[in-house]
Amino acid sequence: MRASRFFISTKKEAPADAEVVSHQLMTRAGMIRKLAGGIYSYLPIGLRVIRKVEAIIRDEMNQAGAVELLMPLIQPAELWQESGRWAKYGPELLRLKDRHDREFVFQPTSEEVITDIARGEIHSYRQLPKNFYHIQTKFRDERRPRFGVMRGREFTMKDAYSFDRDEAAAQRSYDAMYAAYLRIFTRMGLSFRAVAADTGAIGGSRSHEFQVIAETGEDAIAYCPDSDFAANIELAEALPLIAARGTPGSPLVRAATPGMARCEDVAQFLKLPLTQTVKSLVLAADRDQQPPAIWLLLIRGDHELNEVKAGKLAGLEGGFRFATEAEIVEHFGSPPGYLGPLQTVKPVRIVADATVARMSDFVCGANAEGFHYTGVNWGRDLPEPDQVADLRNVVVGDPSPDGKGRLDIQRGIEVGHVFFLGTRYSAAMKATYLDETGKPQPMVMGCYGIGVTRLLGAAIEQNHDTRGIIWPRSIAPFEVVICPVGWGKSEAVRTAATDLYEQLLAAGIDVVLDDRDERPGVMFADWELIGVPMRVTVGDRGLKEGMLEVQGRREAAASSVPLAEVFARVQAWAASGVGV
Repeated sequence: MRASRFFISTKKEAPADAEVVSHQLMTRAGMIRKLAGGIYSYLPIGLRVIRKVEAIIRDEMNQAGAVELLMPLIQPAELWQESGRWAKYGPELLRLKDRHDREFVFQPTSEEVITDIARGEIHSYRQLPKNFYHIQTKFRDERRPRFGVMRGREFTMKDAYSFDRDEAAAQRSYDAMYAAYLRIFTRMGLSFRAVAADTGAIGGSRSHEFQVIAETGEDAIAYCPDSDFAANIELAEALPLIAARGTPGSPLVRAATPGMARCEDVAQFLKLPLTQTVKSLVLAADRDQQPPAIWLLLIRGDHELNEVKAGKLAGLEGGFRFATEAEIVEHFGSPPGYLGPLQTVKPVRIVADATVARMSDFVCGANAEGFHYTGVNWGRDLPEPDQVADLRNVVVGDPSPDGKGRLDIQRGIEVGHVFFLGTRYSAAMKATYLDETGKPQPMVMGCYGIGVTRLLGAAIEQNHDTRGIIWPRSIAPFEVVICPVGWGKSEAVRTAATDLYEQLLAAGIDVVLDDRDERPGVMFADWELIGVPMRVTVGDRGLKEGMLEVQGRREAAASSVPLAEVFARVQAWAASGVGV
Protein backbone atom coordinates (compact mmCIF):
# COMPACT_ATOMS: atom_id res chain seq x y z
CA MET A 1 0.00 0.00 0.00
CA ARG A 2 1.27 3.46 -0.91
CA ALA A 3 0.22 6.15 1.53
CA SER A 4 -0.62 8.57 -1.29
CA ARG A 5 -3.30 6.15 -2.50
CA PHE A 6 -4.61 5.38 0.97
CA PHE A 7 -6.55 7.64 3.34
CA ILE A 8 -4.70 9.02 6.35
CA SER A 9 -6.58 11.53 8.48
CA THR A 10 -4.75 12.07 11.76
CA LYS A 11 -5.62 14.80 14.25
CA LYS A 12 -3.55 16.61 16.85
CA GLU A 13 -6.39 16.93 19.35
CA ALA A 14 -8.91 14.44 20.68
CA PRO A 15 -12.62 15.31 20.91
CA ALA A 16 -13.79 16.80 24.18
CA ASP A 17 -16.10 13.86 24.92
CA ALA A 18 -13.31 11.25 24.64
CA GLU A 19 -12.95 10.04 28.23
CA VAL A 20 -10.55 7.13 27.75
CA VAL A 21 -7.25 6.72 25.92
CA SER A 22 -8.60 4.33 23.29
CA HIS A 23 -11.36 6.75 22.27
CA GLN A 24 -8.86 9.61 22.10
CA LEU A 25 -6.28 7.70 20.09
CA MET A 26 -8.72 6.01 17.72
CA THR A 27 -10.11 9.43 16.81
CA ARG A 28 -6.70 11.09 16.52
CA ALA A 29 -5.26 8.22 14.48
CA GLY A 30 -8.10 8.48 11.95
CA MET A 31 -9.68 5.12 12.82
CA ILE A 32 -13.19 6.27 13.73
CA ARG A 33 -15.49 9.23 13.38
CA LYS A 34 -18.56 9.72 15.58
CA LEU A 35 -21.90 9.80 13.77
CA ALA A 36 -24.22 9.76 16.83
CA GLY A 37 -23.99 8.75 20.48
CA GLY A 38 -22.38 5.30 20.56
CA ILE A 39 -22.41 5.01 16.74
CA TYR A 40 -19.21 5.34 14.70
CA SER A 41 -17.99 5.22 11.12
CA TYR A 42 -14.81 3.17 10.73
CA LEU A 43 -12.31 4.87 8.44
CA PRO A 44 -9.83 2.80 6.38
CA ILE A 45 -7.19 2.54 9.13
CA GLY A 46 -9.77 1.27 11.62
CA LEU A 47 -11.34 -1.12 9.13
CA ARG A 48 -7.96 -2.71 8.36
CA VAL A 49 -7.57 -3.58 12.04
CA ILE A 50 -11.11 -4.97 12.19
CA ARG A 51 -10.46 -7.21 9.18
CA LYS A 52 -7.28 -8.58 10.79
CA VAL A 53 -9.12 -9.31 14.01
CA GLU A 54 -11.86 -11.05 12.04
CA ALA A 55 -9.33 -13.11 10.07
CA ILE A 56 -7.79 -14.53 13.26
CA ILE A 57 -11.23 -15.30 14.68
CA ARG A 58 -12.38 -17.01 11.48
CA ASP A 59 -9.23 -19.08 11.24
CA GLU A 60 -9.49 -20.39 14.80
CA MET A 61 -13.25 -20.90 14.67
CA ASN A 62 -12.96 -22.89 11.44
CA GLN A 63 -10.12 -24.99 12.88
CA ALA A 64 -12.27 -25.69 15.94
CA GLY A 65 -15.00 -27.12 13.71
CA ALA A 66 -17.43 -24.20 13.68
CA VAL A 67 -19.27 -23.41 10.44
CA GLU A 68 -19.88 -19.82 9.33
CA LEU A 69 -23.29 -18.53 8.30
CA LEU A 70 -24.93 -15.11 8.39
CA MET A 71 -28.09 -14.18 10.28
CA PRO A 72 -30.12 -11.00 9.72
CA LEU A 73 -29.89 -7.78 11.67
CA ILE A 74 -33.67 -7.54 12.09
CA GLN A 75 -35.48 -10.32 13.93
CA PRO A 76 -39.24 -10.87 14.38
CA ALA A 77 -40.62 -10.26 17.85
CA GLU A 78 -42.41 -13.63 17.80
CA LEU A 79 -39.12 -15.49 18.28
CA TRP A 80 -38.24 -13.35 21.31
CA GLN A 81 -41.72 -13.84 22.72
CA GLU A 82 -41.30 -17.58 22.24
CA SER A 83 -38.03 -17.64 24.19
CA GLY A 84 -39.42 -15.36 26.90
CA ARG A 85 -36.84 -12.62 26.39
CA TRP A 86 -39.21 -10.12 24.76
CA ALA A 87 -40.46 -9.08 28.21
CA LYS A 88 -37.25 -9.76 30.15
CA TYR A 89 -34.46 -8.20 28.10
CA GLY A 90 -35.04 -4.59 29.11
CA PRO A 91 -34.71 -1.18 27.45
CA GLU A 92 -31.39 -2.10 25.76
CA LEU A 93 -33.46 -4.10 23.25
CA LEU A 94 -34.28 -1.83 20.31
CA ARG A 95 -37.84 -2.61 19.22
CA LEU A 96 -39.35 -1.38 15.96
CA LYS A 97 -42.36 -1.89 13.71
CA ASP A 98 -42.64 -2.25 9.96
CA ARG A 99 -45.29 -0.65 7.72
CA HIS A 100 -47.70 -3.47 8.55
CA ASP A 101 -47.38 -2.72 12.26
CA ARG A 102 -45.52 -6.00 12.89
CA GLU A 103 -42.98 -5.88 15.69
CA PHE A 104 -39.28 -6.60 15.24
CA VAL A 105 -36.01 -6.16 17.14
CA PHE A 106 -32.59 -5.02 15.98
CA GLN A 107 -30.52 -7.93 17.16
CA PRO A 108 -28.35 -7.55 20.26
CA THR A 109 -27.55 -11.29 19.94
CA SER A 110 -28.95 -14.24 17.99
CA GLU A 111 -29.93 -17.12 20.29
CA GLU A 112 -33.53 -17.10 19.07
CA VAL A 113 -32.71 -17.03 15.36
CA ILE A 114 -30.06 -19.76 15.51
CA THR A 115 -32.39 -21.96 17.58
CA ASP A 116 -35.08 -21.43 14.96
CA ILE A 117 -32.62 -22.50 12.25
CA ALA A 118 -31.57 -25.57 14.24
CA ARG A 119 -35.12 -26.77 14.90
CA GLY A 120 -35.94 -26.43 11.22
CA GLU A 121 -32.77 -28.10 9.88
CA ILE A 122 -31.55 -30.60 12.49
CA HIS A 123 -33.77 -33.62 12.98
CA SER A 124 -31.57 -36.57 13.92
CA TYR A 125 -28.81 -37.36 16.39
CA ARG A 126 -26.72 -38.20 13.32
CA GLN A 127 -26.57 -34.47 12.46
CA LEU A 128 -25.06 -33.56 15.82
CA PRO A 129 -22.86 -31.97 17.04
CA LYS A 130 -23.02 -28.68 15.14
CA ASN A 131 -21.51 -25.27 15.84
CA PHE A 132 -22.59 -22.25 13.78
CA TYR A 133 -21.07 -18.76 13.94
CA HIS A 134 -21.33 -15.42 12.23
CA ILE A 135 -19.65 -12.02 12.44
CA GLN A 136 -22.38 -9.44 12.33
CA THR A 137 -23.49 -5.97 13.43
CA LYS A 138 -25.32 -5.77 16.76
CA PHE A 139 -27.21 -2.98 18.50
CA ARG A 140 -27.86 -2.48 22.19
CA ASP A 141 -29.54 0.75 23.21
CA GLU A 142 -27.17 1.68 26.01
CA ARG A 143 -28.60 4.33 28.31
CA ARG A 144 -25.27 6.11 28.43
CA PRO A 145 -22.97 5.15 25.55
CA ARG A 146 -19.40 6.15 26.40
CA PHE A 147 -15.73 5.27 26.08
CA GLY A 148 -15.87 5.21 22.27
CA VAL A 149 -16.10 1.66 20.90
CA MET A 150 -15.79 0.23 24.41
CA ARG A 151 -19.44 0.91 25.25
CA GLY A 152 -21.07 1.82 21.97
CA ARG A 153 -24.59 1.10 20.84
CA GLU A 154 -23.77 -0.31 17.41
CA PHE A 155 -20.88 -2.77 17.29
CA THR A 156 -19.57 -5.87 15.54
CA MET A 157 -19.61 -9.21 17.34
CA LYS A 158 -18.71 -12.77 16.53
CA ASP A 159 -21.33 -15.02 18.07
CA ALA A 160 -21.28 -18.82 17.83
CA TYR A 161 -23.81 -21.41 18.97
CA SER A 162 -23.23 -25.10 19.55
CA PHE A 163 -25.88 -27.83 19.45
CA ASP A 164 -25.32 -31.24 21.04
CA ARG A 165 -27.32 -34.32 21.97
CA ASP A 166 -26.56 -34.32 25.70
CA GLU A 167 -24.80 -32.38 28.42
CA ALA A 168 -21.55 -34.37 28.24
CA ALA A 169 -21.21 -33.64 24.52
CA ALA A 170 -22.17 -30.00 25.05
CA GLN A 171 -19.46 -29.64 27.70
CA ARG A 172 -16.93 -30.92 25.15
CA SER A 173 -18.13 -28.29 22.67
CA TYR A 174 -17.79 -25.66 25.40
CA ASP A 175 -14.23 -26.79 26.16
CA ALA A 176 -13.33 -26.67 22.45
CA MET A 177 -14.56 -23.08 22.19
CA TYR A 178 -12.79 -22.14 25.41
CA ALA A 179 -9.53 -23.48 23.96
CA ALA A 180 -10.15 -21.68 20.66
CA TYR A 181 -10.62 -18.40 22.53
CA LEU A 182 -7.32 -18.89 24.32
CA ARG A 183 -5.63 -19.28 20.94
CA ILE A 184 -7.46 -16.29 19.43
CA PHE A 185 -6.44 -13.80 22.10
CA THR A 186 -2.92 -15.21 22.30
CA ARG A 187 -2.49 -14.76 18.53
CA MET A 188 -3.66 -11.18 18.90
CA GLY A 189 -0.77 -10.50 21.25
CA LEU A 190 -2.96 -9.48 24.18
CA SER A 191 -2.37 -9.97 27.89
CA PHE A 192 -5.62 -11.50 29.13
CA ARG A 193 -7.25 -13.76 31.69
CA ALA A 194 -10.06 -16.26 31.35
CA VAL A 195 -12.24 -15.83 34.43
CA ALA A 196 -15.32 -17.55 35.81
CA ALA A 197 -18.31 -15.26 35.33
CA ASP A 198 -22.02 -14.74 35.89
CA THR A 199 -24.29 -15.76 33.02
CA GLY A 200 -26.34 -12.54 33.10
CA ALA A 201 -29.18 -11.93 30.63
CA ILE A 202 -28.07 -14.70 28.26
CA GLY A 203 -28.87 -17.41 30.82
CA GLY A 204 -27.18 -20.76 31.35
CA SER A 205 -25.14 -22.49 34.03
CA ARG A 206 -21.43 -22.31 33.08
CA SER A 207 -19.70 -19.17 31.96
CA HIS A 208 -16.25 -17.67 31.43
CA GLU A 209 -15.25 -14.16 30.45
CA PHE A 210 -12.04 -13.33 28.61
CA GLN A 211 -10.66 -10.13 30.06
CA VAL A 212 -7.91 -8.00 28.51
CA ILE A 213 -5.84 -6.68 31.41
CA ALA A 214 -5.90 -2.87 31.55
CA GLU A 215 -5.94 -0.36 34.39
CA THR A 216 -8.83 1.46 32.73
CA GLY A 217 -10.99 -1.68 32.60
CA GLU A 218 -14.55 -1.48 33.92
CA ASP A 219 -14.46 -5.00 35.38
CA ALA A 220 -12.67 -6.10 38.53
CA ILE A 221 -11.01 -9.51 38.33
CA ALA A 222 -10.17 -11.49 41.44
CA TYR A 223 -7.27 -13.90 40.95
CA CYS A 224 -4.78 -15.87 42.97
CA PRO A 225 -1.12 -15.27 42.01
CA ASP A 226 -0.25 -18.70 43.41
CA SER A 227 -2.82 -20.74 41.46
CA ASP A 228 -5.01 -20.75 38.35
CA PHE A 229 -8.03 -19.31 40.15
CA ALA A 230 -9.58 -16.26 38.43
CA ALA A 231 -13.14 -14.97 38.51
CA ASN A 232 -15.06 -11.82 37.81
CA ILE A 233 -15.58 -10.07 41.15
CA GLU A 234 -19.34 -10.53 40.68
CA LEU A 235 -18.86 -14.30 40.90
CA ALA A 236 -15.75 -14.72 43.09
CA GLU A 237 -16.66 -16.58 46.27
CA ALA A 238 -15.96 -14.61 49.44
CA LEU A 239 -15.01 -17.09 52.13
CA PRO A 240 -15.78 -16.22 55.79
CA LEU A 241 -12.90 -14.32 57.36
CA ILE A 242 -13.55 -15.68 60.86
CA ALA A 243 -12.85 -19.35 61.57
CA ALA A 244 -15.51 -19.70 64.27
CA ARG A 245 -17.84 -17.45 66.24
CA GLY A 246 -16.35 -16.29 69.52
CA THR A 247 -17.99 -16.43 72.94
CA PRO A 248 -19.78 -13.17 73.92
CA GLY A 249 -17.39 -11.00 75.89
CA SER A 250 -19.21 -7.67 76.11
CA PRO A 251 -22.65 -6.64 77.38
CA LEU A 252 -25.27 -5.33 74.98
CA VAL A 253 -25.19 -1.51 75.22
CA ARG A 254 -27.39 1.06 73.48
CA ALA A 255 -24.87 3.80 72.64
CA ALA A 256 -25.66 7.34 71.54
CA THR A 257 -24.14 8.04 68.11
CA PRO A 258 -25.54 11.46 67.17
CA GLY A 259 -25.28 12.19 63.45
CA MET A 260 -23.26 9.02 62.83
CA ALA A 261 -25.05 7.35 59.92
CA ARG A 262 -22.05 5.60 58.31
CA CYS A 263 -20.15 2.63 59.70
CA GLU A 264 -16.87 4.52 59.26
CA ASP A 265 -18.17 7.42 61.37
CA VAL A 266 -19.62 5.11 64.04
CA ALA A 267 -16.36 3.16 64.36
CA GLN A 268 -14.33 6.33 64.69
CA PHE A 269 -16.76 7.84 67.20
CA LEU A 270 -16.80 4.70 69.37
CA LYS A 271 -13.04 4.17 68.92
CA LEU A 272 -13.60 0.68 67.55
CA PRO A 273 -12.22 -1.00 64.42
CA LEU A 274 -14.42 -0.77 61.35
CA THR A 275 -14.27 -4.57 61.13
CA GLN A 276 -16.36 -4.74 64.32
CA THR A 277 -19.29 -2.96 62.72
CA VAL A 278 -22.13 -4.42 60.66
CA LYS A 279 -23.77 -2.62 57.75
CA SER A 280 -27.53 -2.99 57.19
CA LEU A 281 -28.95 -2.92 53.66
CA VAL A 282 -32.69 -3.08 53.07
CA LEU A 283 -34.06 -4.60 49.87
CA ALA A 284 -37.61 -4.92 48.58
CA ALA A 285 -38.95 -7.65 46.32
CA ASP A 286 -42.17 -6.56 44.62
CA ARG A 287 -44.95 -9.14 44.37
CA ASP A 288 -48.13 -9.13 42.29
CA GLN A 289 -51.07 -7.63 44.19
CA GLN A 290 -49.23 -7.97 47.52
CA PRO A 291 -47.07 -5.65 49.60
CA PRO A 292 -43.36 -5.97 48.76
CA ALA A 293 -41.28 -8.46 50.78
CA ILE A 294 -38.65 -6.61 52.84
CA TRP A 295 -35.21 -8.12 53.31
CA LEU A 296 -32.41 -7.03 55.64
CA LEU A 297 -28.95 -7.95 54.38
CA LEU A 298 -26.04 -7.69 56.81
CA ILE A 299 -22.42 -7.31 55.76
CA ARG A 300 -19.34 -6.23 57.68
CA GLY A 301 -18.76 -2.49 57.81
CA ASP A 302 -15.65 -2.58 55.61
CA HIS A 303 -17.25 -4.74 52.91
CA GLU A 304 -19.50 -3.96 49.92
CA LEU A 305 -22.67 -5.75 48.84
CA ASN A 306 -22.41 -7.89 45.72
CA GLU A 307 -25.76 -7.32 44.02
CA VAL A 308 -25.31 -10.24 41.62
CA LYS A 309 -24.93 -12.61 44.56
CA ALA A 310 -27.92 -11.03 46.30
CA GLY A 311 -29.99 -11.54 43.18
CA LYS A 312 -29.39 -15.29 43.37
CA LEU A 313 -31.00 -15.67 46.80
CA ALA A 314 -34.23 -17.67 46.69
CA GLY A 315 -36.95 -15.04 46.73
CA LEU A 316 -34.82 -12.32 45.12
CA GLU A 317 -33.98 -14.14 41.89
CA GLY A 318 -37.02 -12.54 40.25
CA GLY A 319 -35.60 -9.08 40.86
CA PHE A 320 -35.24 -6.63 43.73
CA ARG A 321 -34.76 -2.96 44.47
CA PHE A 322 -33.46 -0.98 47.40
CA ALA A 323 -36.31 -0.15 49.76
CA THR A 324 -37.69 3.37 49.88
CA GLU A 325 -37.20 5.49 53.00
CA ALA A 326 -40.93 5.18 53.73
CA GLU A 327 -40.71 1.38 53.59
CA ILE A 328 -37.63 1.46 55.84
CA VAL A 329 -39.32 3.63 58.47
CA GLU A 330 -42.43 1.44 58.33
CA HIS A 331 -40.45 -1.74 59.08
CA PHE A 332 -37.65 -0.41 61.30
CA GLY A 333 -39.06 2.74 62.90
CA SER A 334 -35.93 4.64 61.96
CA PRO A 335 -34.47 6.43 58.95
CA PRO A 336 -31.52 4.82 57.12
CA GLY A 337 -28.15 4.99 58.86
CA TYR A 338 -29.28 3.54 62.18
CA LEU A 339 -30.75 0.20 61.12
CA GLY A 340 -30.09 -3.23 62.56
CA PRO A 341 -31.60 -6.69 63.11
CA LEU A 342 -32.71 -6.08 66.72
CA GLN A 343 -36.29 -5.10 67.51
CA THR A 344 -37.65 -4.34 64.05
CA VAL A 345 -41.17 -2.84 63.96
CA LYS A 346 -42.37 -5.36 61.39
CA PRO A 347 -40.92 -8.78 60.53
CA VAL A 348 -38.24 -8.77 57.84
CA ARG A 349 -36.18 -11.59 56.36
CA ILE A 350 -32.64 -11.35 57.73
CA VAL A 351 -29.75 -12.67 55.65
CA ALA A 352 -26.24 -12.42 57.12
CA ASP A 353 -23.07 -12.59 55.10
CA ALA A 354 -20.94 -15.62 56.00
CA THR A 355 -18.43 -13.44 57.85
CA VAL A 356 -21.13 -11.54 59.79
CA ALA A 357 -22.71 -14.84 60.86
CA ARG A 358 -19.48 -15.66 62.72
CA MET A 359 -18.98 -12.25 64.33
CA SER A 360 -19.39 -11.62 68.06
CA ASP A 361 -19.58 -8.43 70.12
CA PHE A 362 -20.36 -6.46 66.96
CA VAL A 363 -21.89 -3.01 66.44
CA CYS A 364 -25.11 -2.38 64.52
CA GLY A 365 -27.90 0.18 64.32
CA ALA A 366 -30.46 0.32 67.15
CA ASN A 367 -33.40 1.22 64.86
CA ALA A 368 -33.53 4.63 66.49
CA GLU A 369 -32.07 7.76 65.00
CA GLY A 370 -28.79 8.68 66.72
CA PHE A 371 -28.25 5.28 68.40
CA HIS A 372 -26.32 2.06 67.78
CA TYR A 373 -25.91 -1.14 69.77
CA THR A 374 -22.48 -2.39 70.82
CA GLY A 375 -21.66 -5.86 72.09
CA VAL A 376 -24.27 -7.55 69.90
CA ASN A 377 -24.15 -11.36 69.76
CA TRP A 378 -26.10 -13.97 67.81
CA GLY A 379 -28.08 -16.32 70.00
CA ARG A 380 -27.80 -14.17 73.13
CA ASP A 381 -29.22 -10.87 71.88
CA LEU A 382 -31.02 -11.85 68.73
CA PRO A 383 -32.04 -15.07 66.97
CA GLU A 384 -29.84 -16.71 64.38
CA PRO A 385 -30.30 -15.12 60.94
CA ASP A 386 -32.96 -16.55 58.66
CA GLN A 387 -30.23 -17.35 56.16
CA VAL A 388 -26.43 -17.22 55.88
CA ALA A 389 -25.01 -16.57 52.41
CA ASP A 390 -22.04 -15.13 50.55
CA LEU A 391 -23.22 -11.55 49.98
CA ARG A 392 -20.09 -9.47 49.55
CA ASN A 393 -17.40 -8.56 47.06
CA VAL A 394 -14.03 -10.13 47.70
CA VAL A 395 -11.17 -7.80 48.62
CA VAL A 396 -7.41 -7.98 48.24
CA GLY A 397 -5.96 -10.45 50.75
CA ASP A 398 -9.07 -12.63 51.04
CA PRO A 399 -8.34 -16.36 51.02
CA SER A 400 -8.56 -17.85 47.53
CA PRO A 401 -11.59 -20.15 47.15
CA ASP A 402 -9.30 -22.92 45.89
CA GLY A 403 -7.34 -22.82 49.15
CA LYS A 404 -4.02 -22.08 47.43
CA GLY A 405 -3.21 -18.56 48.52
CA ARG A 406 -4.60 -15.05 48.82
CA LEU A 407 -6.57 -13.06 46.29
CA ASP A 408 -5.40 -10.04 44.39
CA ILE A 409 -7.56 -7.81 42.18
CA GLN A 410 -6.81 -6.25 38.80
CA ARG A 411 -8.88 -4.41 36.21
CA GLY A 412 -9.96 -5.92 32.92
CA ILE A 413 -11.95 -5.25 29.76
CA GLU A 414 -14.31 -8.02 28.71
CA VAL A 415 -13.72 -8.96 25.06
CA GLY A 416 -15.14 -12.48 24.96
CA HIS A 417 -17.68 -14.59 26.82
CA VAL A 418 -18.58 -18.28 26.60
CA PHE A 419 -21.81 -19.69 28.07
CA PHE A 420 -23.11 -23.19 28.62
CA LEU A 421 -26.82 -22.72 27.92
CA GLY A 422 -28.14 -26.24 28.35
CA THR A 423 -31.75 -26.40 27.15
CA ARG A 424 -32.62 -22.81 28.12
CA TYR A 425 -33.62 -21.93 24.52
CA SER A 426 -34.17 -25.32 22.91
CA ALA A 427 -36.80 -26.28 25.50
CA ALA A 428 -38.63 -22.97 25.22
CA MET A 429 -38.56 -23.04 21.42
CA LYS A 430 -39.04 -26.82 21.03
CA ALA A 431 -35.76 -27.41 19.21
CA THR A 432 -35.56 -31.20 19.38
CA TYR A 433 -33.87 -34.08 17.56
CA LEU A 434 -34.73 -37.76 17.38
CA ASP A 435 -32.41 -40.06 19.34
CA GLU A 436 -31.50 -43.67 18.43
CA THR A 437 -34.85 -44.89 19.72
CA GLY A 438 -36.81 -42.35 17.69
CA LYS A 439 -37.75 -40.26 20.72
CA PRO A 440 -37.53 -36.44 20.58
CA GLN A 441 -34.90 -34.88 22.84
CA PRO A 442 -34.07 -31.19 23.36
CA MET A 443 -30.75 -30.07 21.89
CA VAL A 444 -28.20 -28.93 24.45
CA MET A 445 -26.68 -25.57 23.56
CA GLY A 446 -23.74 -23.29 24.22
CA CYS A 447 -23.09 -19.76 22.98
CA TYR A 448 -19.80 -17.98 22.48
CA GLY A 449 -19.26 -14.26 21.79
CA ILE A 450 -16.32 -12.02 20.93
CA GLY A 451 -16.62 -8.23 20.73
CA VAL A 452 -14.78 -7.58 17.47
CA THR A 453 -14.86 -3.78 17.48
CA ARG A 454 -14.49 -3.68 21.27
CA LEU A 455 -11.20 -5.55 20.87
CA LEU A 456 -9.74 -2.51 19.12
CA GLY A 457 -10.37 -0.33 22.14
CA ALA A 458 -9.17 -2.99 24.58
CA ALA A 459 -5.92 -3.56 22.66
CA ILE A 460 -5.21 0.18 22.67
CA GLU A 461 -5.99 0.57 26.38
CA GLN A 462 -3.35 -2.10 26.99
CA ASN A 463 -0.84 -0.94 24.37
CA HIS A 464 -0.12 2.77 24.09
CA ASP A 465 2.31 5.49 25.17
CA THR A 466 2.47 9.28 25.01
CA ARG A 467 3.10 9.16 21.25
CA GLY A 468 0.12 7.01 20.37
CA ILE A 469 -0.98 3.42 19.78
CA ILE A 470 1.38 0.42 19.94
CA TRP A 471 -0.37 -2.33 17.99
CA PRO A 472 0.50 -6.00 18.44
CA ARG A 473 1.87 -6.99 15.01
CA SER A 474 -0.89 -9.51 14.20
CA ILE A 475 -3.68 -6.91 14.31
CA ALA A 476 -1.78 -3.75 13.29
CA PRO A 477 -3.19 -1.86 10.29
CA PHE A 478 0.24 -2.34 8.69
CA GLU A 479 3.18 -4.37 9.97
CA VAL A 480 5.91 -2.11 8.58
CA VAL A 481 6.05 1.46 7.39
CA ILE A 482 8.82 2.77 5.13
CA CYS A 483 9.49 6.47 5.68
CA PRO A 484 11.57 8.04 2.88
CA VAL A 485 13.14 11.35 3.94
CA GLY A 486 13.24 13.67 0.91
CA TRP A 487 11.01 11.58 -1.34
CA GLY A 488 10.43 14.45 -3.78
CA LYS A 489 14.07 15.50 -3.93
CA SER A 490 16.20 12.36 -4.03
CA GLU A 491 16.09 9.71 -6.75
CA ALA A 492 18.32 7.49 -4.60
CA VAL A 493 15.85 7.66 -1.70
CA ARG A 494 12.89 6.88 -3.96
CA THR A 495 14.68 3.94 -5.55
CA ALA A 496 15.89 2.39 -2.30
CA ALA A 497 12.53 2.86 -0.59
CA THR A 498 10.59 1.46 -3.54
CA ASP A 499 12.91 -1.55 -3.94
CA LEU A 500 12.56 -2.44 -0.25
CA TYR A 501 8.79 -1.92 -0.42
CA GLU A 502 8.45 -4.29 -3.36
CA GLN A 503 10.67 -6.89 -1.70
CA LEU A 504 8.59 -6.86 1.46
CA LEU A 505 5.32 -7.00 -0.48
CA ALA A 506 6.58 -10.02 -2.43
CA ALA A 507 7.49 -11.70 0.87
CA GLY A 508 3.88 -11.32 2.08
CA ILE A 509 4.62 -8.61 4.63
CA ASP A 510 1.91 -5.98 5.11
CA VAL A 511 3.92 -2.84 4.38
CA VAL A 512 2.99 0.76 3.65
CA LEU A 513 5.29 3.16 1.78
CA ASP A 514 4.83 6.77 2.86
CA ASP A 515 5.26 8.52 -0.49
CA ARG A 516 3.39 11.66 0.58
CA ASP A 517 6.64 13.70 0.59
CA GLU A 518 5.95 14.95 4.12
CA ARG A 519 8.57 16.34 6.49
CA PRO A 520 10.21 13.67 8.68
CA GLY A 521 8.59 14.96 11.86
CA VAL A 522 5.10 14.77 10.34
CA MET A 523 5.71 11.27 8.95
CA PHE A 524 7.12 9.92 12.19
CA ALA A 525 4.39 11.49 14.33
CA ASP A 526 1.64 10.09 12.09
CA TRP A 527 2.93 6.52 12.12
CA GLU A 528 3.75 6.53 15.82
CA LEU A 529 0.21 7.76 16.50
CA ILE A 530 -1.25 5.10 14.19
CA GLY A 531 0.95 2.53 15.92
CA VAL A 532 2.69 0.58 13.13
CA PRO A 533 5.01 -1.92 14.88
CA MET A 534 8.15 -1.33 12.76
CA ARG A 535 9.50 1.70 10.90
CA VAL A 536 12.29 1.74 8.31
CA THR A 537 13.69 5.20 7.54
CA VAL A 538 15.42 5.79 4.20
CA GLY A 539 17.49 8.97 3.86
CA ASP A 540 20.29 10.34 1.67
CA ARG A 541 22.72 10.59 4.57
CA GLY A 542 22.29 6.96 5.56
CA LEU A 543 22.36 5.74 1.95
CA LYS A 544 25.73 7.36 1.40
CA GLU A 545 27.01 5.16 4.21
CA GLY A 546 25.05 2.15 2.98
CA MET A 547 22.77 2.21 6.05
CA LEU A 548 19.05 2.48 6.84
CA GLU A 549 17.42 3.08 10.22
CA VAL A 550 15.14 0.41 11.68
CA GLN A 551 13.05 1.06 14.81
CA GLY A 552 10.41 -0.98 16.58
CA ARG A 553 7.46 0.98 17.90
CA ARG A 554 8.35 0.06 21.49
CA GLU A 555 12.03 0.93 21.07
CA ALA A 556 13.41 4.22 22.34
CA ALA A 557 15.92 4.67 19.49
CA ALA A 558 16.52 3.49 15.94
CA SER A 559 19.26 1.05 14.94
CA SER A 560 21.43 1.51 11.88
CA VAL A 561 21.34 -1.55 9.66
CA PRO A 562 23.29 -2.14 6.42
CA LEU A 563 21.05 -1.62 3.40
CA ALA A 564 21.77 -5.14 2.16
CA GLU A 565 20.58 -6.65 5.46
CA VAL A 566 17.39 -4.68 6.06
CA PHE A 567 15.09 -6.97 4.10
CA ALA A 568 16.40 -10.07 5.88
CA ARG A 569 16.14 -8.29 9.27
CA VAL A 570 12.51 -7.33 8.71
CA GLN A 571 11.62 -10.71 7.25
CA ALA A 572 13.15 -12.50 10.23
CA TRP A 573 11.26 -10.23 12.63
CA ALA A 574 7.97 -10.95 10.87
CA ALA A 575 8.62 -14.71 10.93
CA SER A 576 9.69 -14.75 14.58
CA GLY A 577 6.35 -13.82 16.02
CA VAL A 578 7.93 -10.99 18.04
CA GLY A 579 5.38 -8.25 18.48
CA VAL A 580 2.52 -10.57 17.54
